[in-house]
Amino acid sequence: MRSFLFFFIVTVLTFLNSLYAQEIEGKWNGVLTVQKTQLKVVFNVSKTADGFTTTMDSPDQGANGIPVTQTTFKNSLVKFEVTNARIEYTGELKGKEIIGTFKQGGQEFPLNLSKKALEKVEIAKTQDPKKPYPYHTEEVTFPNSKASISLAGTLSLPKQEGIYPAVILITGSGPQKRDEDILGHKPFLVISDYLTRNGFAVLRFDDRGVGQSTGDFSSATSQDFATDVESALTYLKTRKEIDKKAIGLIGHSEGGLIAPMVATQSKDIRFIVLLAGPGISGDQLLLLQQRALAKAAGFSESDMKKTFELNSKIFEMVVQSKNEEKLQADVRQFIDAATTEIPNGVTKEEYVAMQCNKILNPWMKYFLKYNPALTLEKVQCSVLAVNGENDLQVPAKENLIAISNALKKGGNKDFITKEFPNMNHLFQESTTGLPSEYATIEQTFSPIALEYITQWMRAKIK
Repeated sequence: MRSFLFFFIVTVLTFLNSLYAQEIEGKWNGVLTVQKTQLKVVFNVSKTADGFTTTMDSPDQGANGIPVTQTTFKNSLVKFEVTNARIEYTGELKGKEIIGTFKQGGQEFPLNLSKKALEKVEIAKTQDPKKPYPYHTEEVTFPNSKASISLAGTLSLPKQEGIYPAVILITGSGPQKRDEDILGHKPFLVISDYLTRNGFAVLRFDDRGVGQSTGDFSSATSQDFATDVESALTYLKTRKEIDKKAIGLIGHSEGGLIAPMVATQSKDIRFIVLLAGPGISGDQLLLLQQRALAKAAGFSESDMKKTFELNSKIFEMVVQSKNEEKLQADVRQFIDAATTEIPNGVTKEEYVAMQCNKILNPWMKYFLKYNPALTLEKVQCSVLAVNGENDLQVPAKENLIAISNALKKGGNKDFITKEFPNMNHLFQESTTGLPSEYATIEQTFSPIALEYITQWMRAKIK
């Protein structure tokens, strides 16, 4: 999910960092093109006493400050290596540009950098709906009174007049706009369009602090996001076009963790759909996810075992902690002792601090401790939990079994779990399931999955 999704998305890019001469100090901009998808990358090069240090930003993914492991420069040739992601970038400094290529997973892509700001050429996916839409759309805002923020979104209705069943779409982890943009895809736009054409009103909205919504995303936890969804529900119930007895929630990834939270707090939820939603505790999910991603990427058993052991100990510290000050000190000490390699241009102290921030931010601490099964046991509305066979971020079998067991334990008899063959975490028909593959797939969301979900929802509102 958040950290590991960013890890594999960013590692497809994290090759072009520390540039090694006076000419390369400053900000460098590039656009990486993978088939029909374009991603902005920005490299910020600073001079240090030992040479240069660089951080990379991936604005399209909301990822910033990513360090490169190894940088070499000789006779105008630049080479960047990200050892843990097995990425190699080679380029040549020519005047005010770096002309180069990055390699990963047996594939090569050209990537040139310039100090001029570069703009992407947006290329619509074939599933993206084209305007004018055959239905009514409306830009809306609504308050979250608990958080004193305003949330902005889009409400789509089959027709401007009428009364319709409705769903609220809940985004996955990381700062997301209402369409859940990821690697050139807009899955929530595609889902919203399909459902509206099939008779449902759909409300999708920007995460707090993202897009046109106000608030602070960085300090929020899944529980805070749940109050945003509750506010969306309150807003929907004020609309005359909405059937108040036929409102459901559709949550993707972390959104599939949030939907049950909201369903247990409101009797107005008719059904929930969990798209790759977790059923096991956050600490165990991240360990499972980490191993699945690393295995698919070809990492050795010894490397996977070492990383598993280190993260297991850190996660356990967070889960068992009852004293914040002691937790901060213990995690910092543990990471300091375990750190044997650091990226160029960064001190060990700085590197350890960065790793601690990844683990000890509010969202991650909450997520590691949270067990969704305990909430699922309290869900009494209809539930559809679906996942893809190739999902490496929320592996299907373990999580669907856990969801089923929790619902059964709570006495819920109105639920279905389903695993779709060959689909990944985004419900694309895929080959490997690796996040590095997401951008290379033309499909945004499988029509097979869309049809199945829609038919199930229709049956629940009869």
